[in-house]
Amino acid sequence: MNIELQELMQLVLDRAASDLHLKAGQPPIIRVSGKLERTGLPVLSDKDVEGLILSIISVAQKEKLDQLYELDFSFGLEGLGRFRANIYRNRGSLSAAFRIVSSTIPSMADLALPLICQTLCETPRGLILVTGPTGSGKSTTLASMIDHINETRAQHILTVEDPIEYLHDDKMSVISQRELGSDTRSFANALRAALREDPDVILVGEMRDLETIHLALTAAETGHLVLSTVHTSSAAQTVDRIVDAFPHDQQQQIRIMLSNSLVAVVSQTLVPRLEAVAGGSPITKGRIMASEVLVNTPAVANLIRESKNSQLYATMQMGSKQGMQTLEQSLANLVKAGVISFEEACGKSSRIEDLKQLLPIEKAVAAASPSPEPPTERRSIFGRFQN
Repeated sequence: MNIELQELMQLVLDRAASDLHLKAGQPPIIRVSGKLERTGLPVLSDKDVEGLILSIISVAQKEKLDQLYELDFSFGLEGLGRFRANIYRNRGSLSAAFRIVSSTIPSMADLALPLICQTLCETPRGLILVTGPTGSGKSTTLASMIDHINETRAQHILTVEDPIEYLHDDKMSVISQRELGSDTRSFANALRAALREDPDVILVGEMRDLETIHLALTAAETGHLVLSTVHTSSAAQTVDRIVDAFPHDQQQQIRIMLSNSLVAVVSQTLVPRLEAVAGGSPITKGRIMASEVLVNTPAVANLIRESKNSQLYATMQMGSKQGMQTLEQSLANLVKAGVISFEEACGKSSRIEDLKQLLPIEKAVAAASPSPEPPTERRSIFGRFQN
């Protein structure tokens, strides 16, 4: 197949896709509005895929790939933008997944983030967690929050990422961005060193092991604002995941640390959105965020300390004055606004009965037909960019 990677990436951008998959025996495959689509290009051979991959990696990266059989990195293509890549072996052959990273950092309004997120960014210390499954936009949300701090506060912001995706310029703040592999050996090493680098805000790309979690909690307790991600689908599950990462005899101490340092948990997912079509049925175009928000009030802190995480959902249901909401409340609001369908909302909810109580089926079906001009003041850009 005689095609360059730059041409494939141009196709991804032209089709408003978020991801590109390269696999021997298949044509290039793209993800549009959350769904995979085969392109009309010829089928790729092993040699085609290998040639496309080798065209963008360095000798050192090739050696790492040969040793570990997988490689994470980010790169830029002139005139097109930045991309995140994962190269891996698939039944003995090389395969690749590429994701588009916006060349500009979207605002919180662009992402349709809950309004409470701006208030969270103004918190001087503590731990803010953004959670969700892979591909739910966590990295983009964190980048937007970091950019807001960068624009409004004169602070030292230190990020540790794997890999660096969004490039931040110094505005009011000074930003130091460190990448796993090239700038530091591990998240834990970078966090230990961070406390001697005079940071005010620390971004940890992912809390993926016990040592990183403990160091992040310690940094939050010692007066820093720490932002990070966890691969969980709800706020209560996030608390469980952090506590369960530790041996049983340490878990009560971790509950106390978490209850003292946690600021909020924002759990998010992306839902296919509906766009009105003149004279026709609505079509799916792009995706919009639905989110669950847990704010650490005194009542929430007490539930965390006493290991009563099962009661956190009810607390979020009743906590709208503090900026809290459940995922079902967020989904119901989007259905009522005609932005998503009732069926898609049910597909994203793990508490469908609660969703139906918020939005009875007969009303949901009517609400799922958007007006000719759906609301645009807080439209999400996740139709193209998500992480």
